[in-house]
Amino acid sequence: MAYENVLANPNAFNFEIQQLGEAIYANPSSHEIFIDSAEKIIFSSQTKNLNHQLKICNHLPAFEKAGARKQIFHNPKSTHAAIITCGGLCPGLNNVIKGLVNVLEKDYGVKNIVGIRYGYKGLTKASNHEPIQLNSTVVDQIHKQGGTILGSSRGNQDPDAMVDELQRRNINILFCIGGDGTLKGAQAIAEAANKRQANISIVGVPKTIDNDLGFVEKTFGFETSVQVASEIITSAHCEAEGAENGIGIVKLMGRDSGFITATASLANSVVDFCLIPETPFRFNGPNGICAAIHRRIEQNKHAVIVVAEGAGQDLFENSKKTIDASGNVLKDDIGELLKQEISAYFQQINTPVSIKYLDPSYHIRSVSANAADAVFCHLLAEYAVHAGMSGKTNLVIGYWNNFFTHVPIQLATKERRMVDLDSALWRGVVSATQQDKASRTNTDSIS
Repeated sequence: MAYENVLANPNAFNFEIQQLGEAIYANPSSHEIFIDSAEKIIFSSQTKNLNHQLKICNHLPAFEKAGARKQIFHNPKSTHAAIITCGGLCPGLNNVIKGLVNVLEKDYGVKNIVGIRYGYKGLTKASNHEPIQLNSTVVDQIHKQGGTILGSSRGNQDPDAMVDELQRRNINILFCIGGDGTLKGAQAIAEAANKRQANISIVGVPKTIDNDLGFVEKTFGFETSVQVASEIITSAHCEAEGAENGIGIVKLMGRDSGFITATASLANSVVDFCLIPETPFRFNGPNGICAAIHRRIEQNKHAVIVVAEGAGQDLFENSKKTIDASGNVLKDDIGELLKQEISAYFQQINTPVSIKYLDPSYHIRSVSANAADAVFCHLLAEYAVHAGMSGKTNLVIGYWNNFFTHVPIQLATKERRMVDLDSALWRGVVSATQQDKASRTNTDSIS
């Protein structure tokens, strides 16, 4: 894991943020408290780790603290800002767009703001869609609806061609709202702009519904997704409880990380088995998932299983993996395989079961943000504008130890964040589900 590597070798990780040039303009916003770039948020909050790091290097790894700067790089009167949304839908996209527009316009007096249509393709000559002119009136009510008013798309584009388009439109700040693939694209744009000394700030806002971005503890849309997923788990439980030997299976998002699945399972204590990519399981044998479900049904007369889409991918025979436009490996349907294997198991032992399989992924992605996410989206947007106007570039706004931070994109995309099986989250899941006991006939466990 990257976090463990930072603790072991902090000198190998670069936390420095790129600055386009000297900040010579006075910040016109009404902030009474400004942040100095020397202010840092220490990577590790545990004293034992701090003591270890001080022994092996002369500095502590730390993030630059996000916030308004007294002096800014871009002149608000001549600034042209653009906003782009890429990748899959996620609750809160419109909230972030609204926050960016309002802070740019009301805090900094920026009048030239556009929204790029349909992701990075909108920054190429292949696009047939002109950018949307944005202001506080246009975005006034968009937070009430799901999705993104700008549209989105997946896929890489030529960074030099995108910089050409940015320069043609005199855009000097680009806000990229997206996840791992989007941020890698933003990094490529920033590097291409830097080679030309184009003085374009590229600032990322972390949108990954799986909450798996490295060096970022929390991304927007996650809390809403957990809330909606928890409601669907309740429906699956009602279906299971209402049938003889009922089994409810809910598949949630999580290609490589099980944060939504684990958190939603812990939020709703009706879950009997939580299956995530970080921990393997098997179908057959006395310690397999099928036998464990059998034992749980004998106890409770029903069972609820919540599985992340990326769990159990090693169980597919002759799988032909395909790649989507963003470079993500498309996962085989583990929910359908679970349904088939569980059904076959109970047929073999001549026990009737009623299985209901729910896959609510697209429903969850397209809802509007809840109150907690709406607040978080605005704060991310606010700090993104502060970073962009101050001339920072090639960074994403992070959240670490309850502070908003500047994270180099290269660091944030270094590797996926995974559920720590020794963490309070996973220990809580195992305690709530008791799935380790249900799956055990000896010392083996699915968890």
